[in-house]
Amino acid sequence: MTAEPSHCASLPEGHVTHTRARNVKERLIETALFLAAFSAVATTVAIVAILLYEGWSFFQHVSLVEFLTHTQWTPLFEKAEYGVLPLIAGTFTISAIAVLVAIPLGLTVAIYLSEFASHRVRETVKPFLELLEGVPTIVYGYFALLFVTPLLQKLIPGLPGFNMLSPGIVIGIMITPYVASVSEDAMRAVPMAMREASYAMGATRFQTAMKVVLPAAISGVVAAFILGISRAVGETMVVAIAAGQQPNFTFDPREPAATITAYIVQVAMGDLPHGSIGYQSIFAVGLVLVVITLFFNVIGQYVRRRWREAY
Repeated sequence: MTAEPSHCASLPEGHVTHTRARNVKERLIETALFLAAFSAVATTVAIVAILLYEGWSFFQHVSLVEFLTHTQWTPLFEKAEYGVLPLIAGTFTISAIAVLVAIPLGLTVAIYLSEFASHRVRETVKPFLELLEGVPTIVYGYFALLFVTPLLQKLIPGLPGFNMLSPGIVIGIMITPYVASVSEDAMRAVPMAMREASYAMGATRFQTAMKVVLPAAISGVVAAFILGISRAVGETMVVAIAAGQQPNFTFDPREPAATITAYIVQVAMGDLPHGSIGYQSIFAVGLVLVVITLFFNVIGQYVRRRWREAY
């Protein structure tokens, strides 16, 4: 409880009571906000602790060197192999395809909405972008399997029904609204005075967008890219449906493959007994996923601090 100010003794009784009630209300709000923030941190710590505990049990039976260097991943077979490289290769290949789709498309949409679209167009298009962010990922998965893959098979003869190209493209489409929305917010935060100064120098709107606004908002734009990459790496349902769930150590996007998240879904269906090595393997690959995601988040934070501009 906040100490009562000495001058309150000279105030009317009703005013002092009101001040005390307001202080109690603010303290309750502060406590609720602290508990909300603490619950997020506690949940993260609990998840990491569970992954470390179960992962440690896995590495009691499988050497870390074999886990990180072997090119066969068959923990569910009679002759089990525990090399995580095929899962990492599938994850990075599909994420790279998604990034190649999402970054140029999302950046183009962001520049248009921020610098060229009228207020009416912007207020119409942006809600649709946010609506796409809310579409369940399993819908995107069936879109990849039933529409994009048959379309690609007409362009690429011999393309298997399950491949990495189709889910990669669809994940890129899926994260484009996220990249565009965050990038557009960063560009709109650039002061109008910088645009007016550019126009006063005789620059066109395109030159102003590319040489003034985009460089000024580069920290937010790059952070949007990195957060989009993290989301692509962690995507589950699209790859589980359309990529084939076959761990192959290949970077050929035409081949079927499995990603880390798809394998976790496959094993977590409940077919394996709790405590078996196969069951514990999902925590080991989960640790790899956490490390990859943490790496991109740290890079994002560094970029935001390194090139952040305060106006």
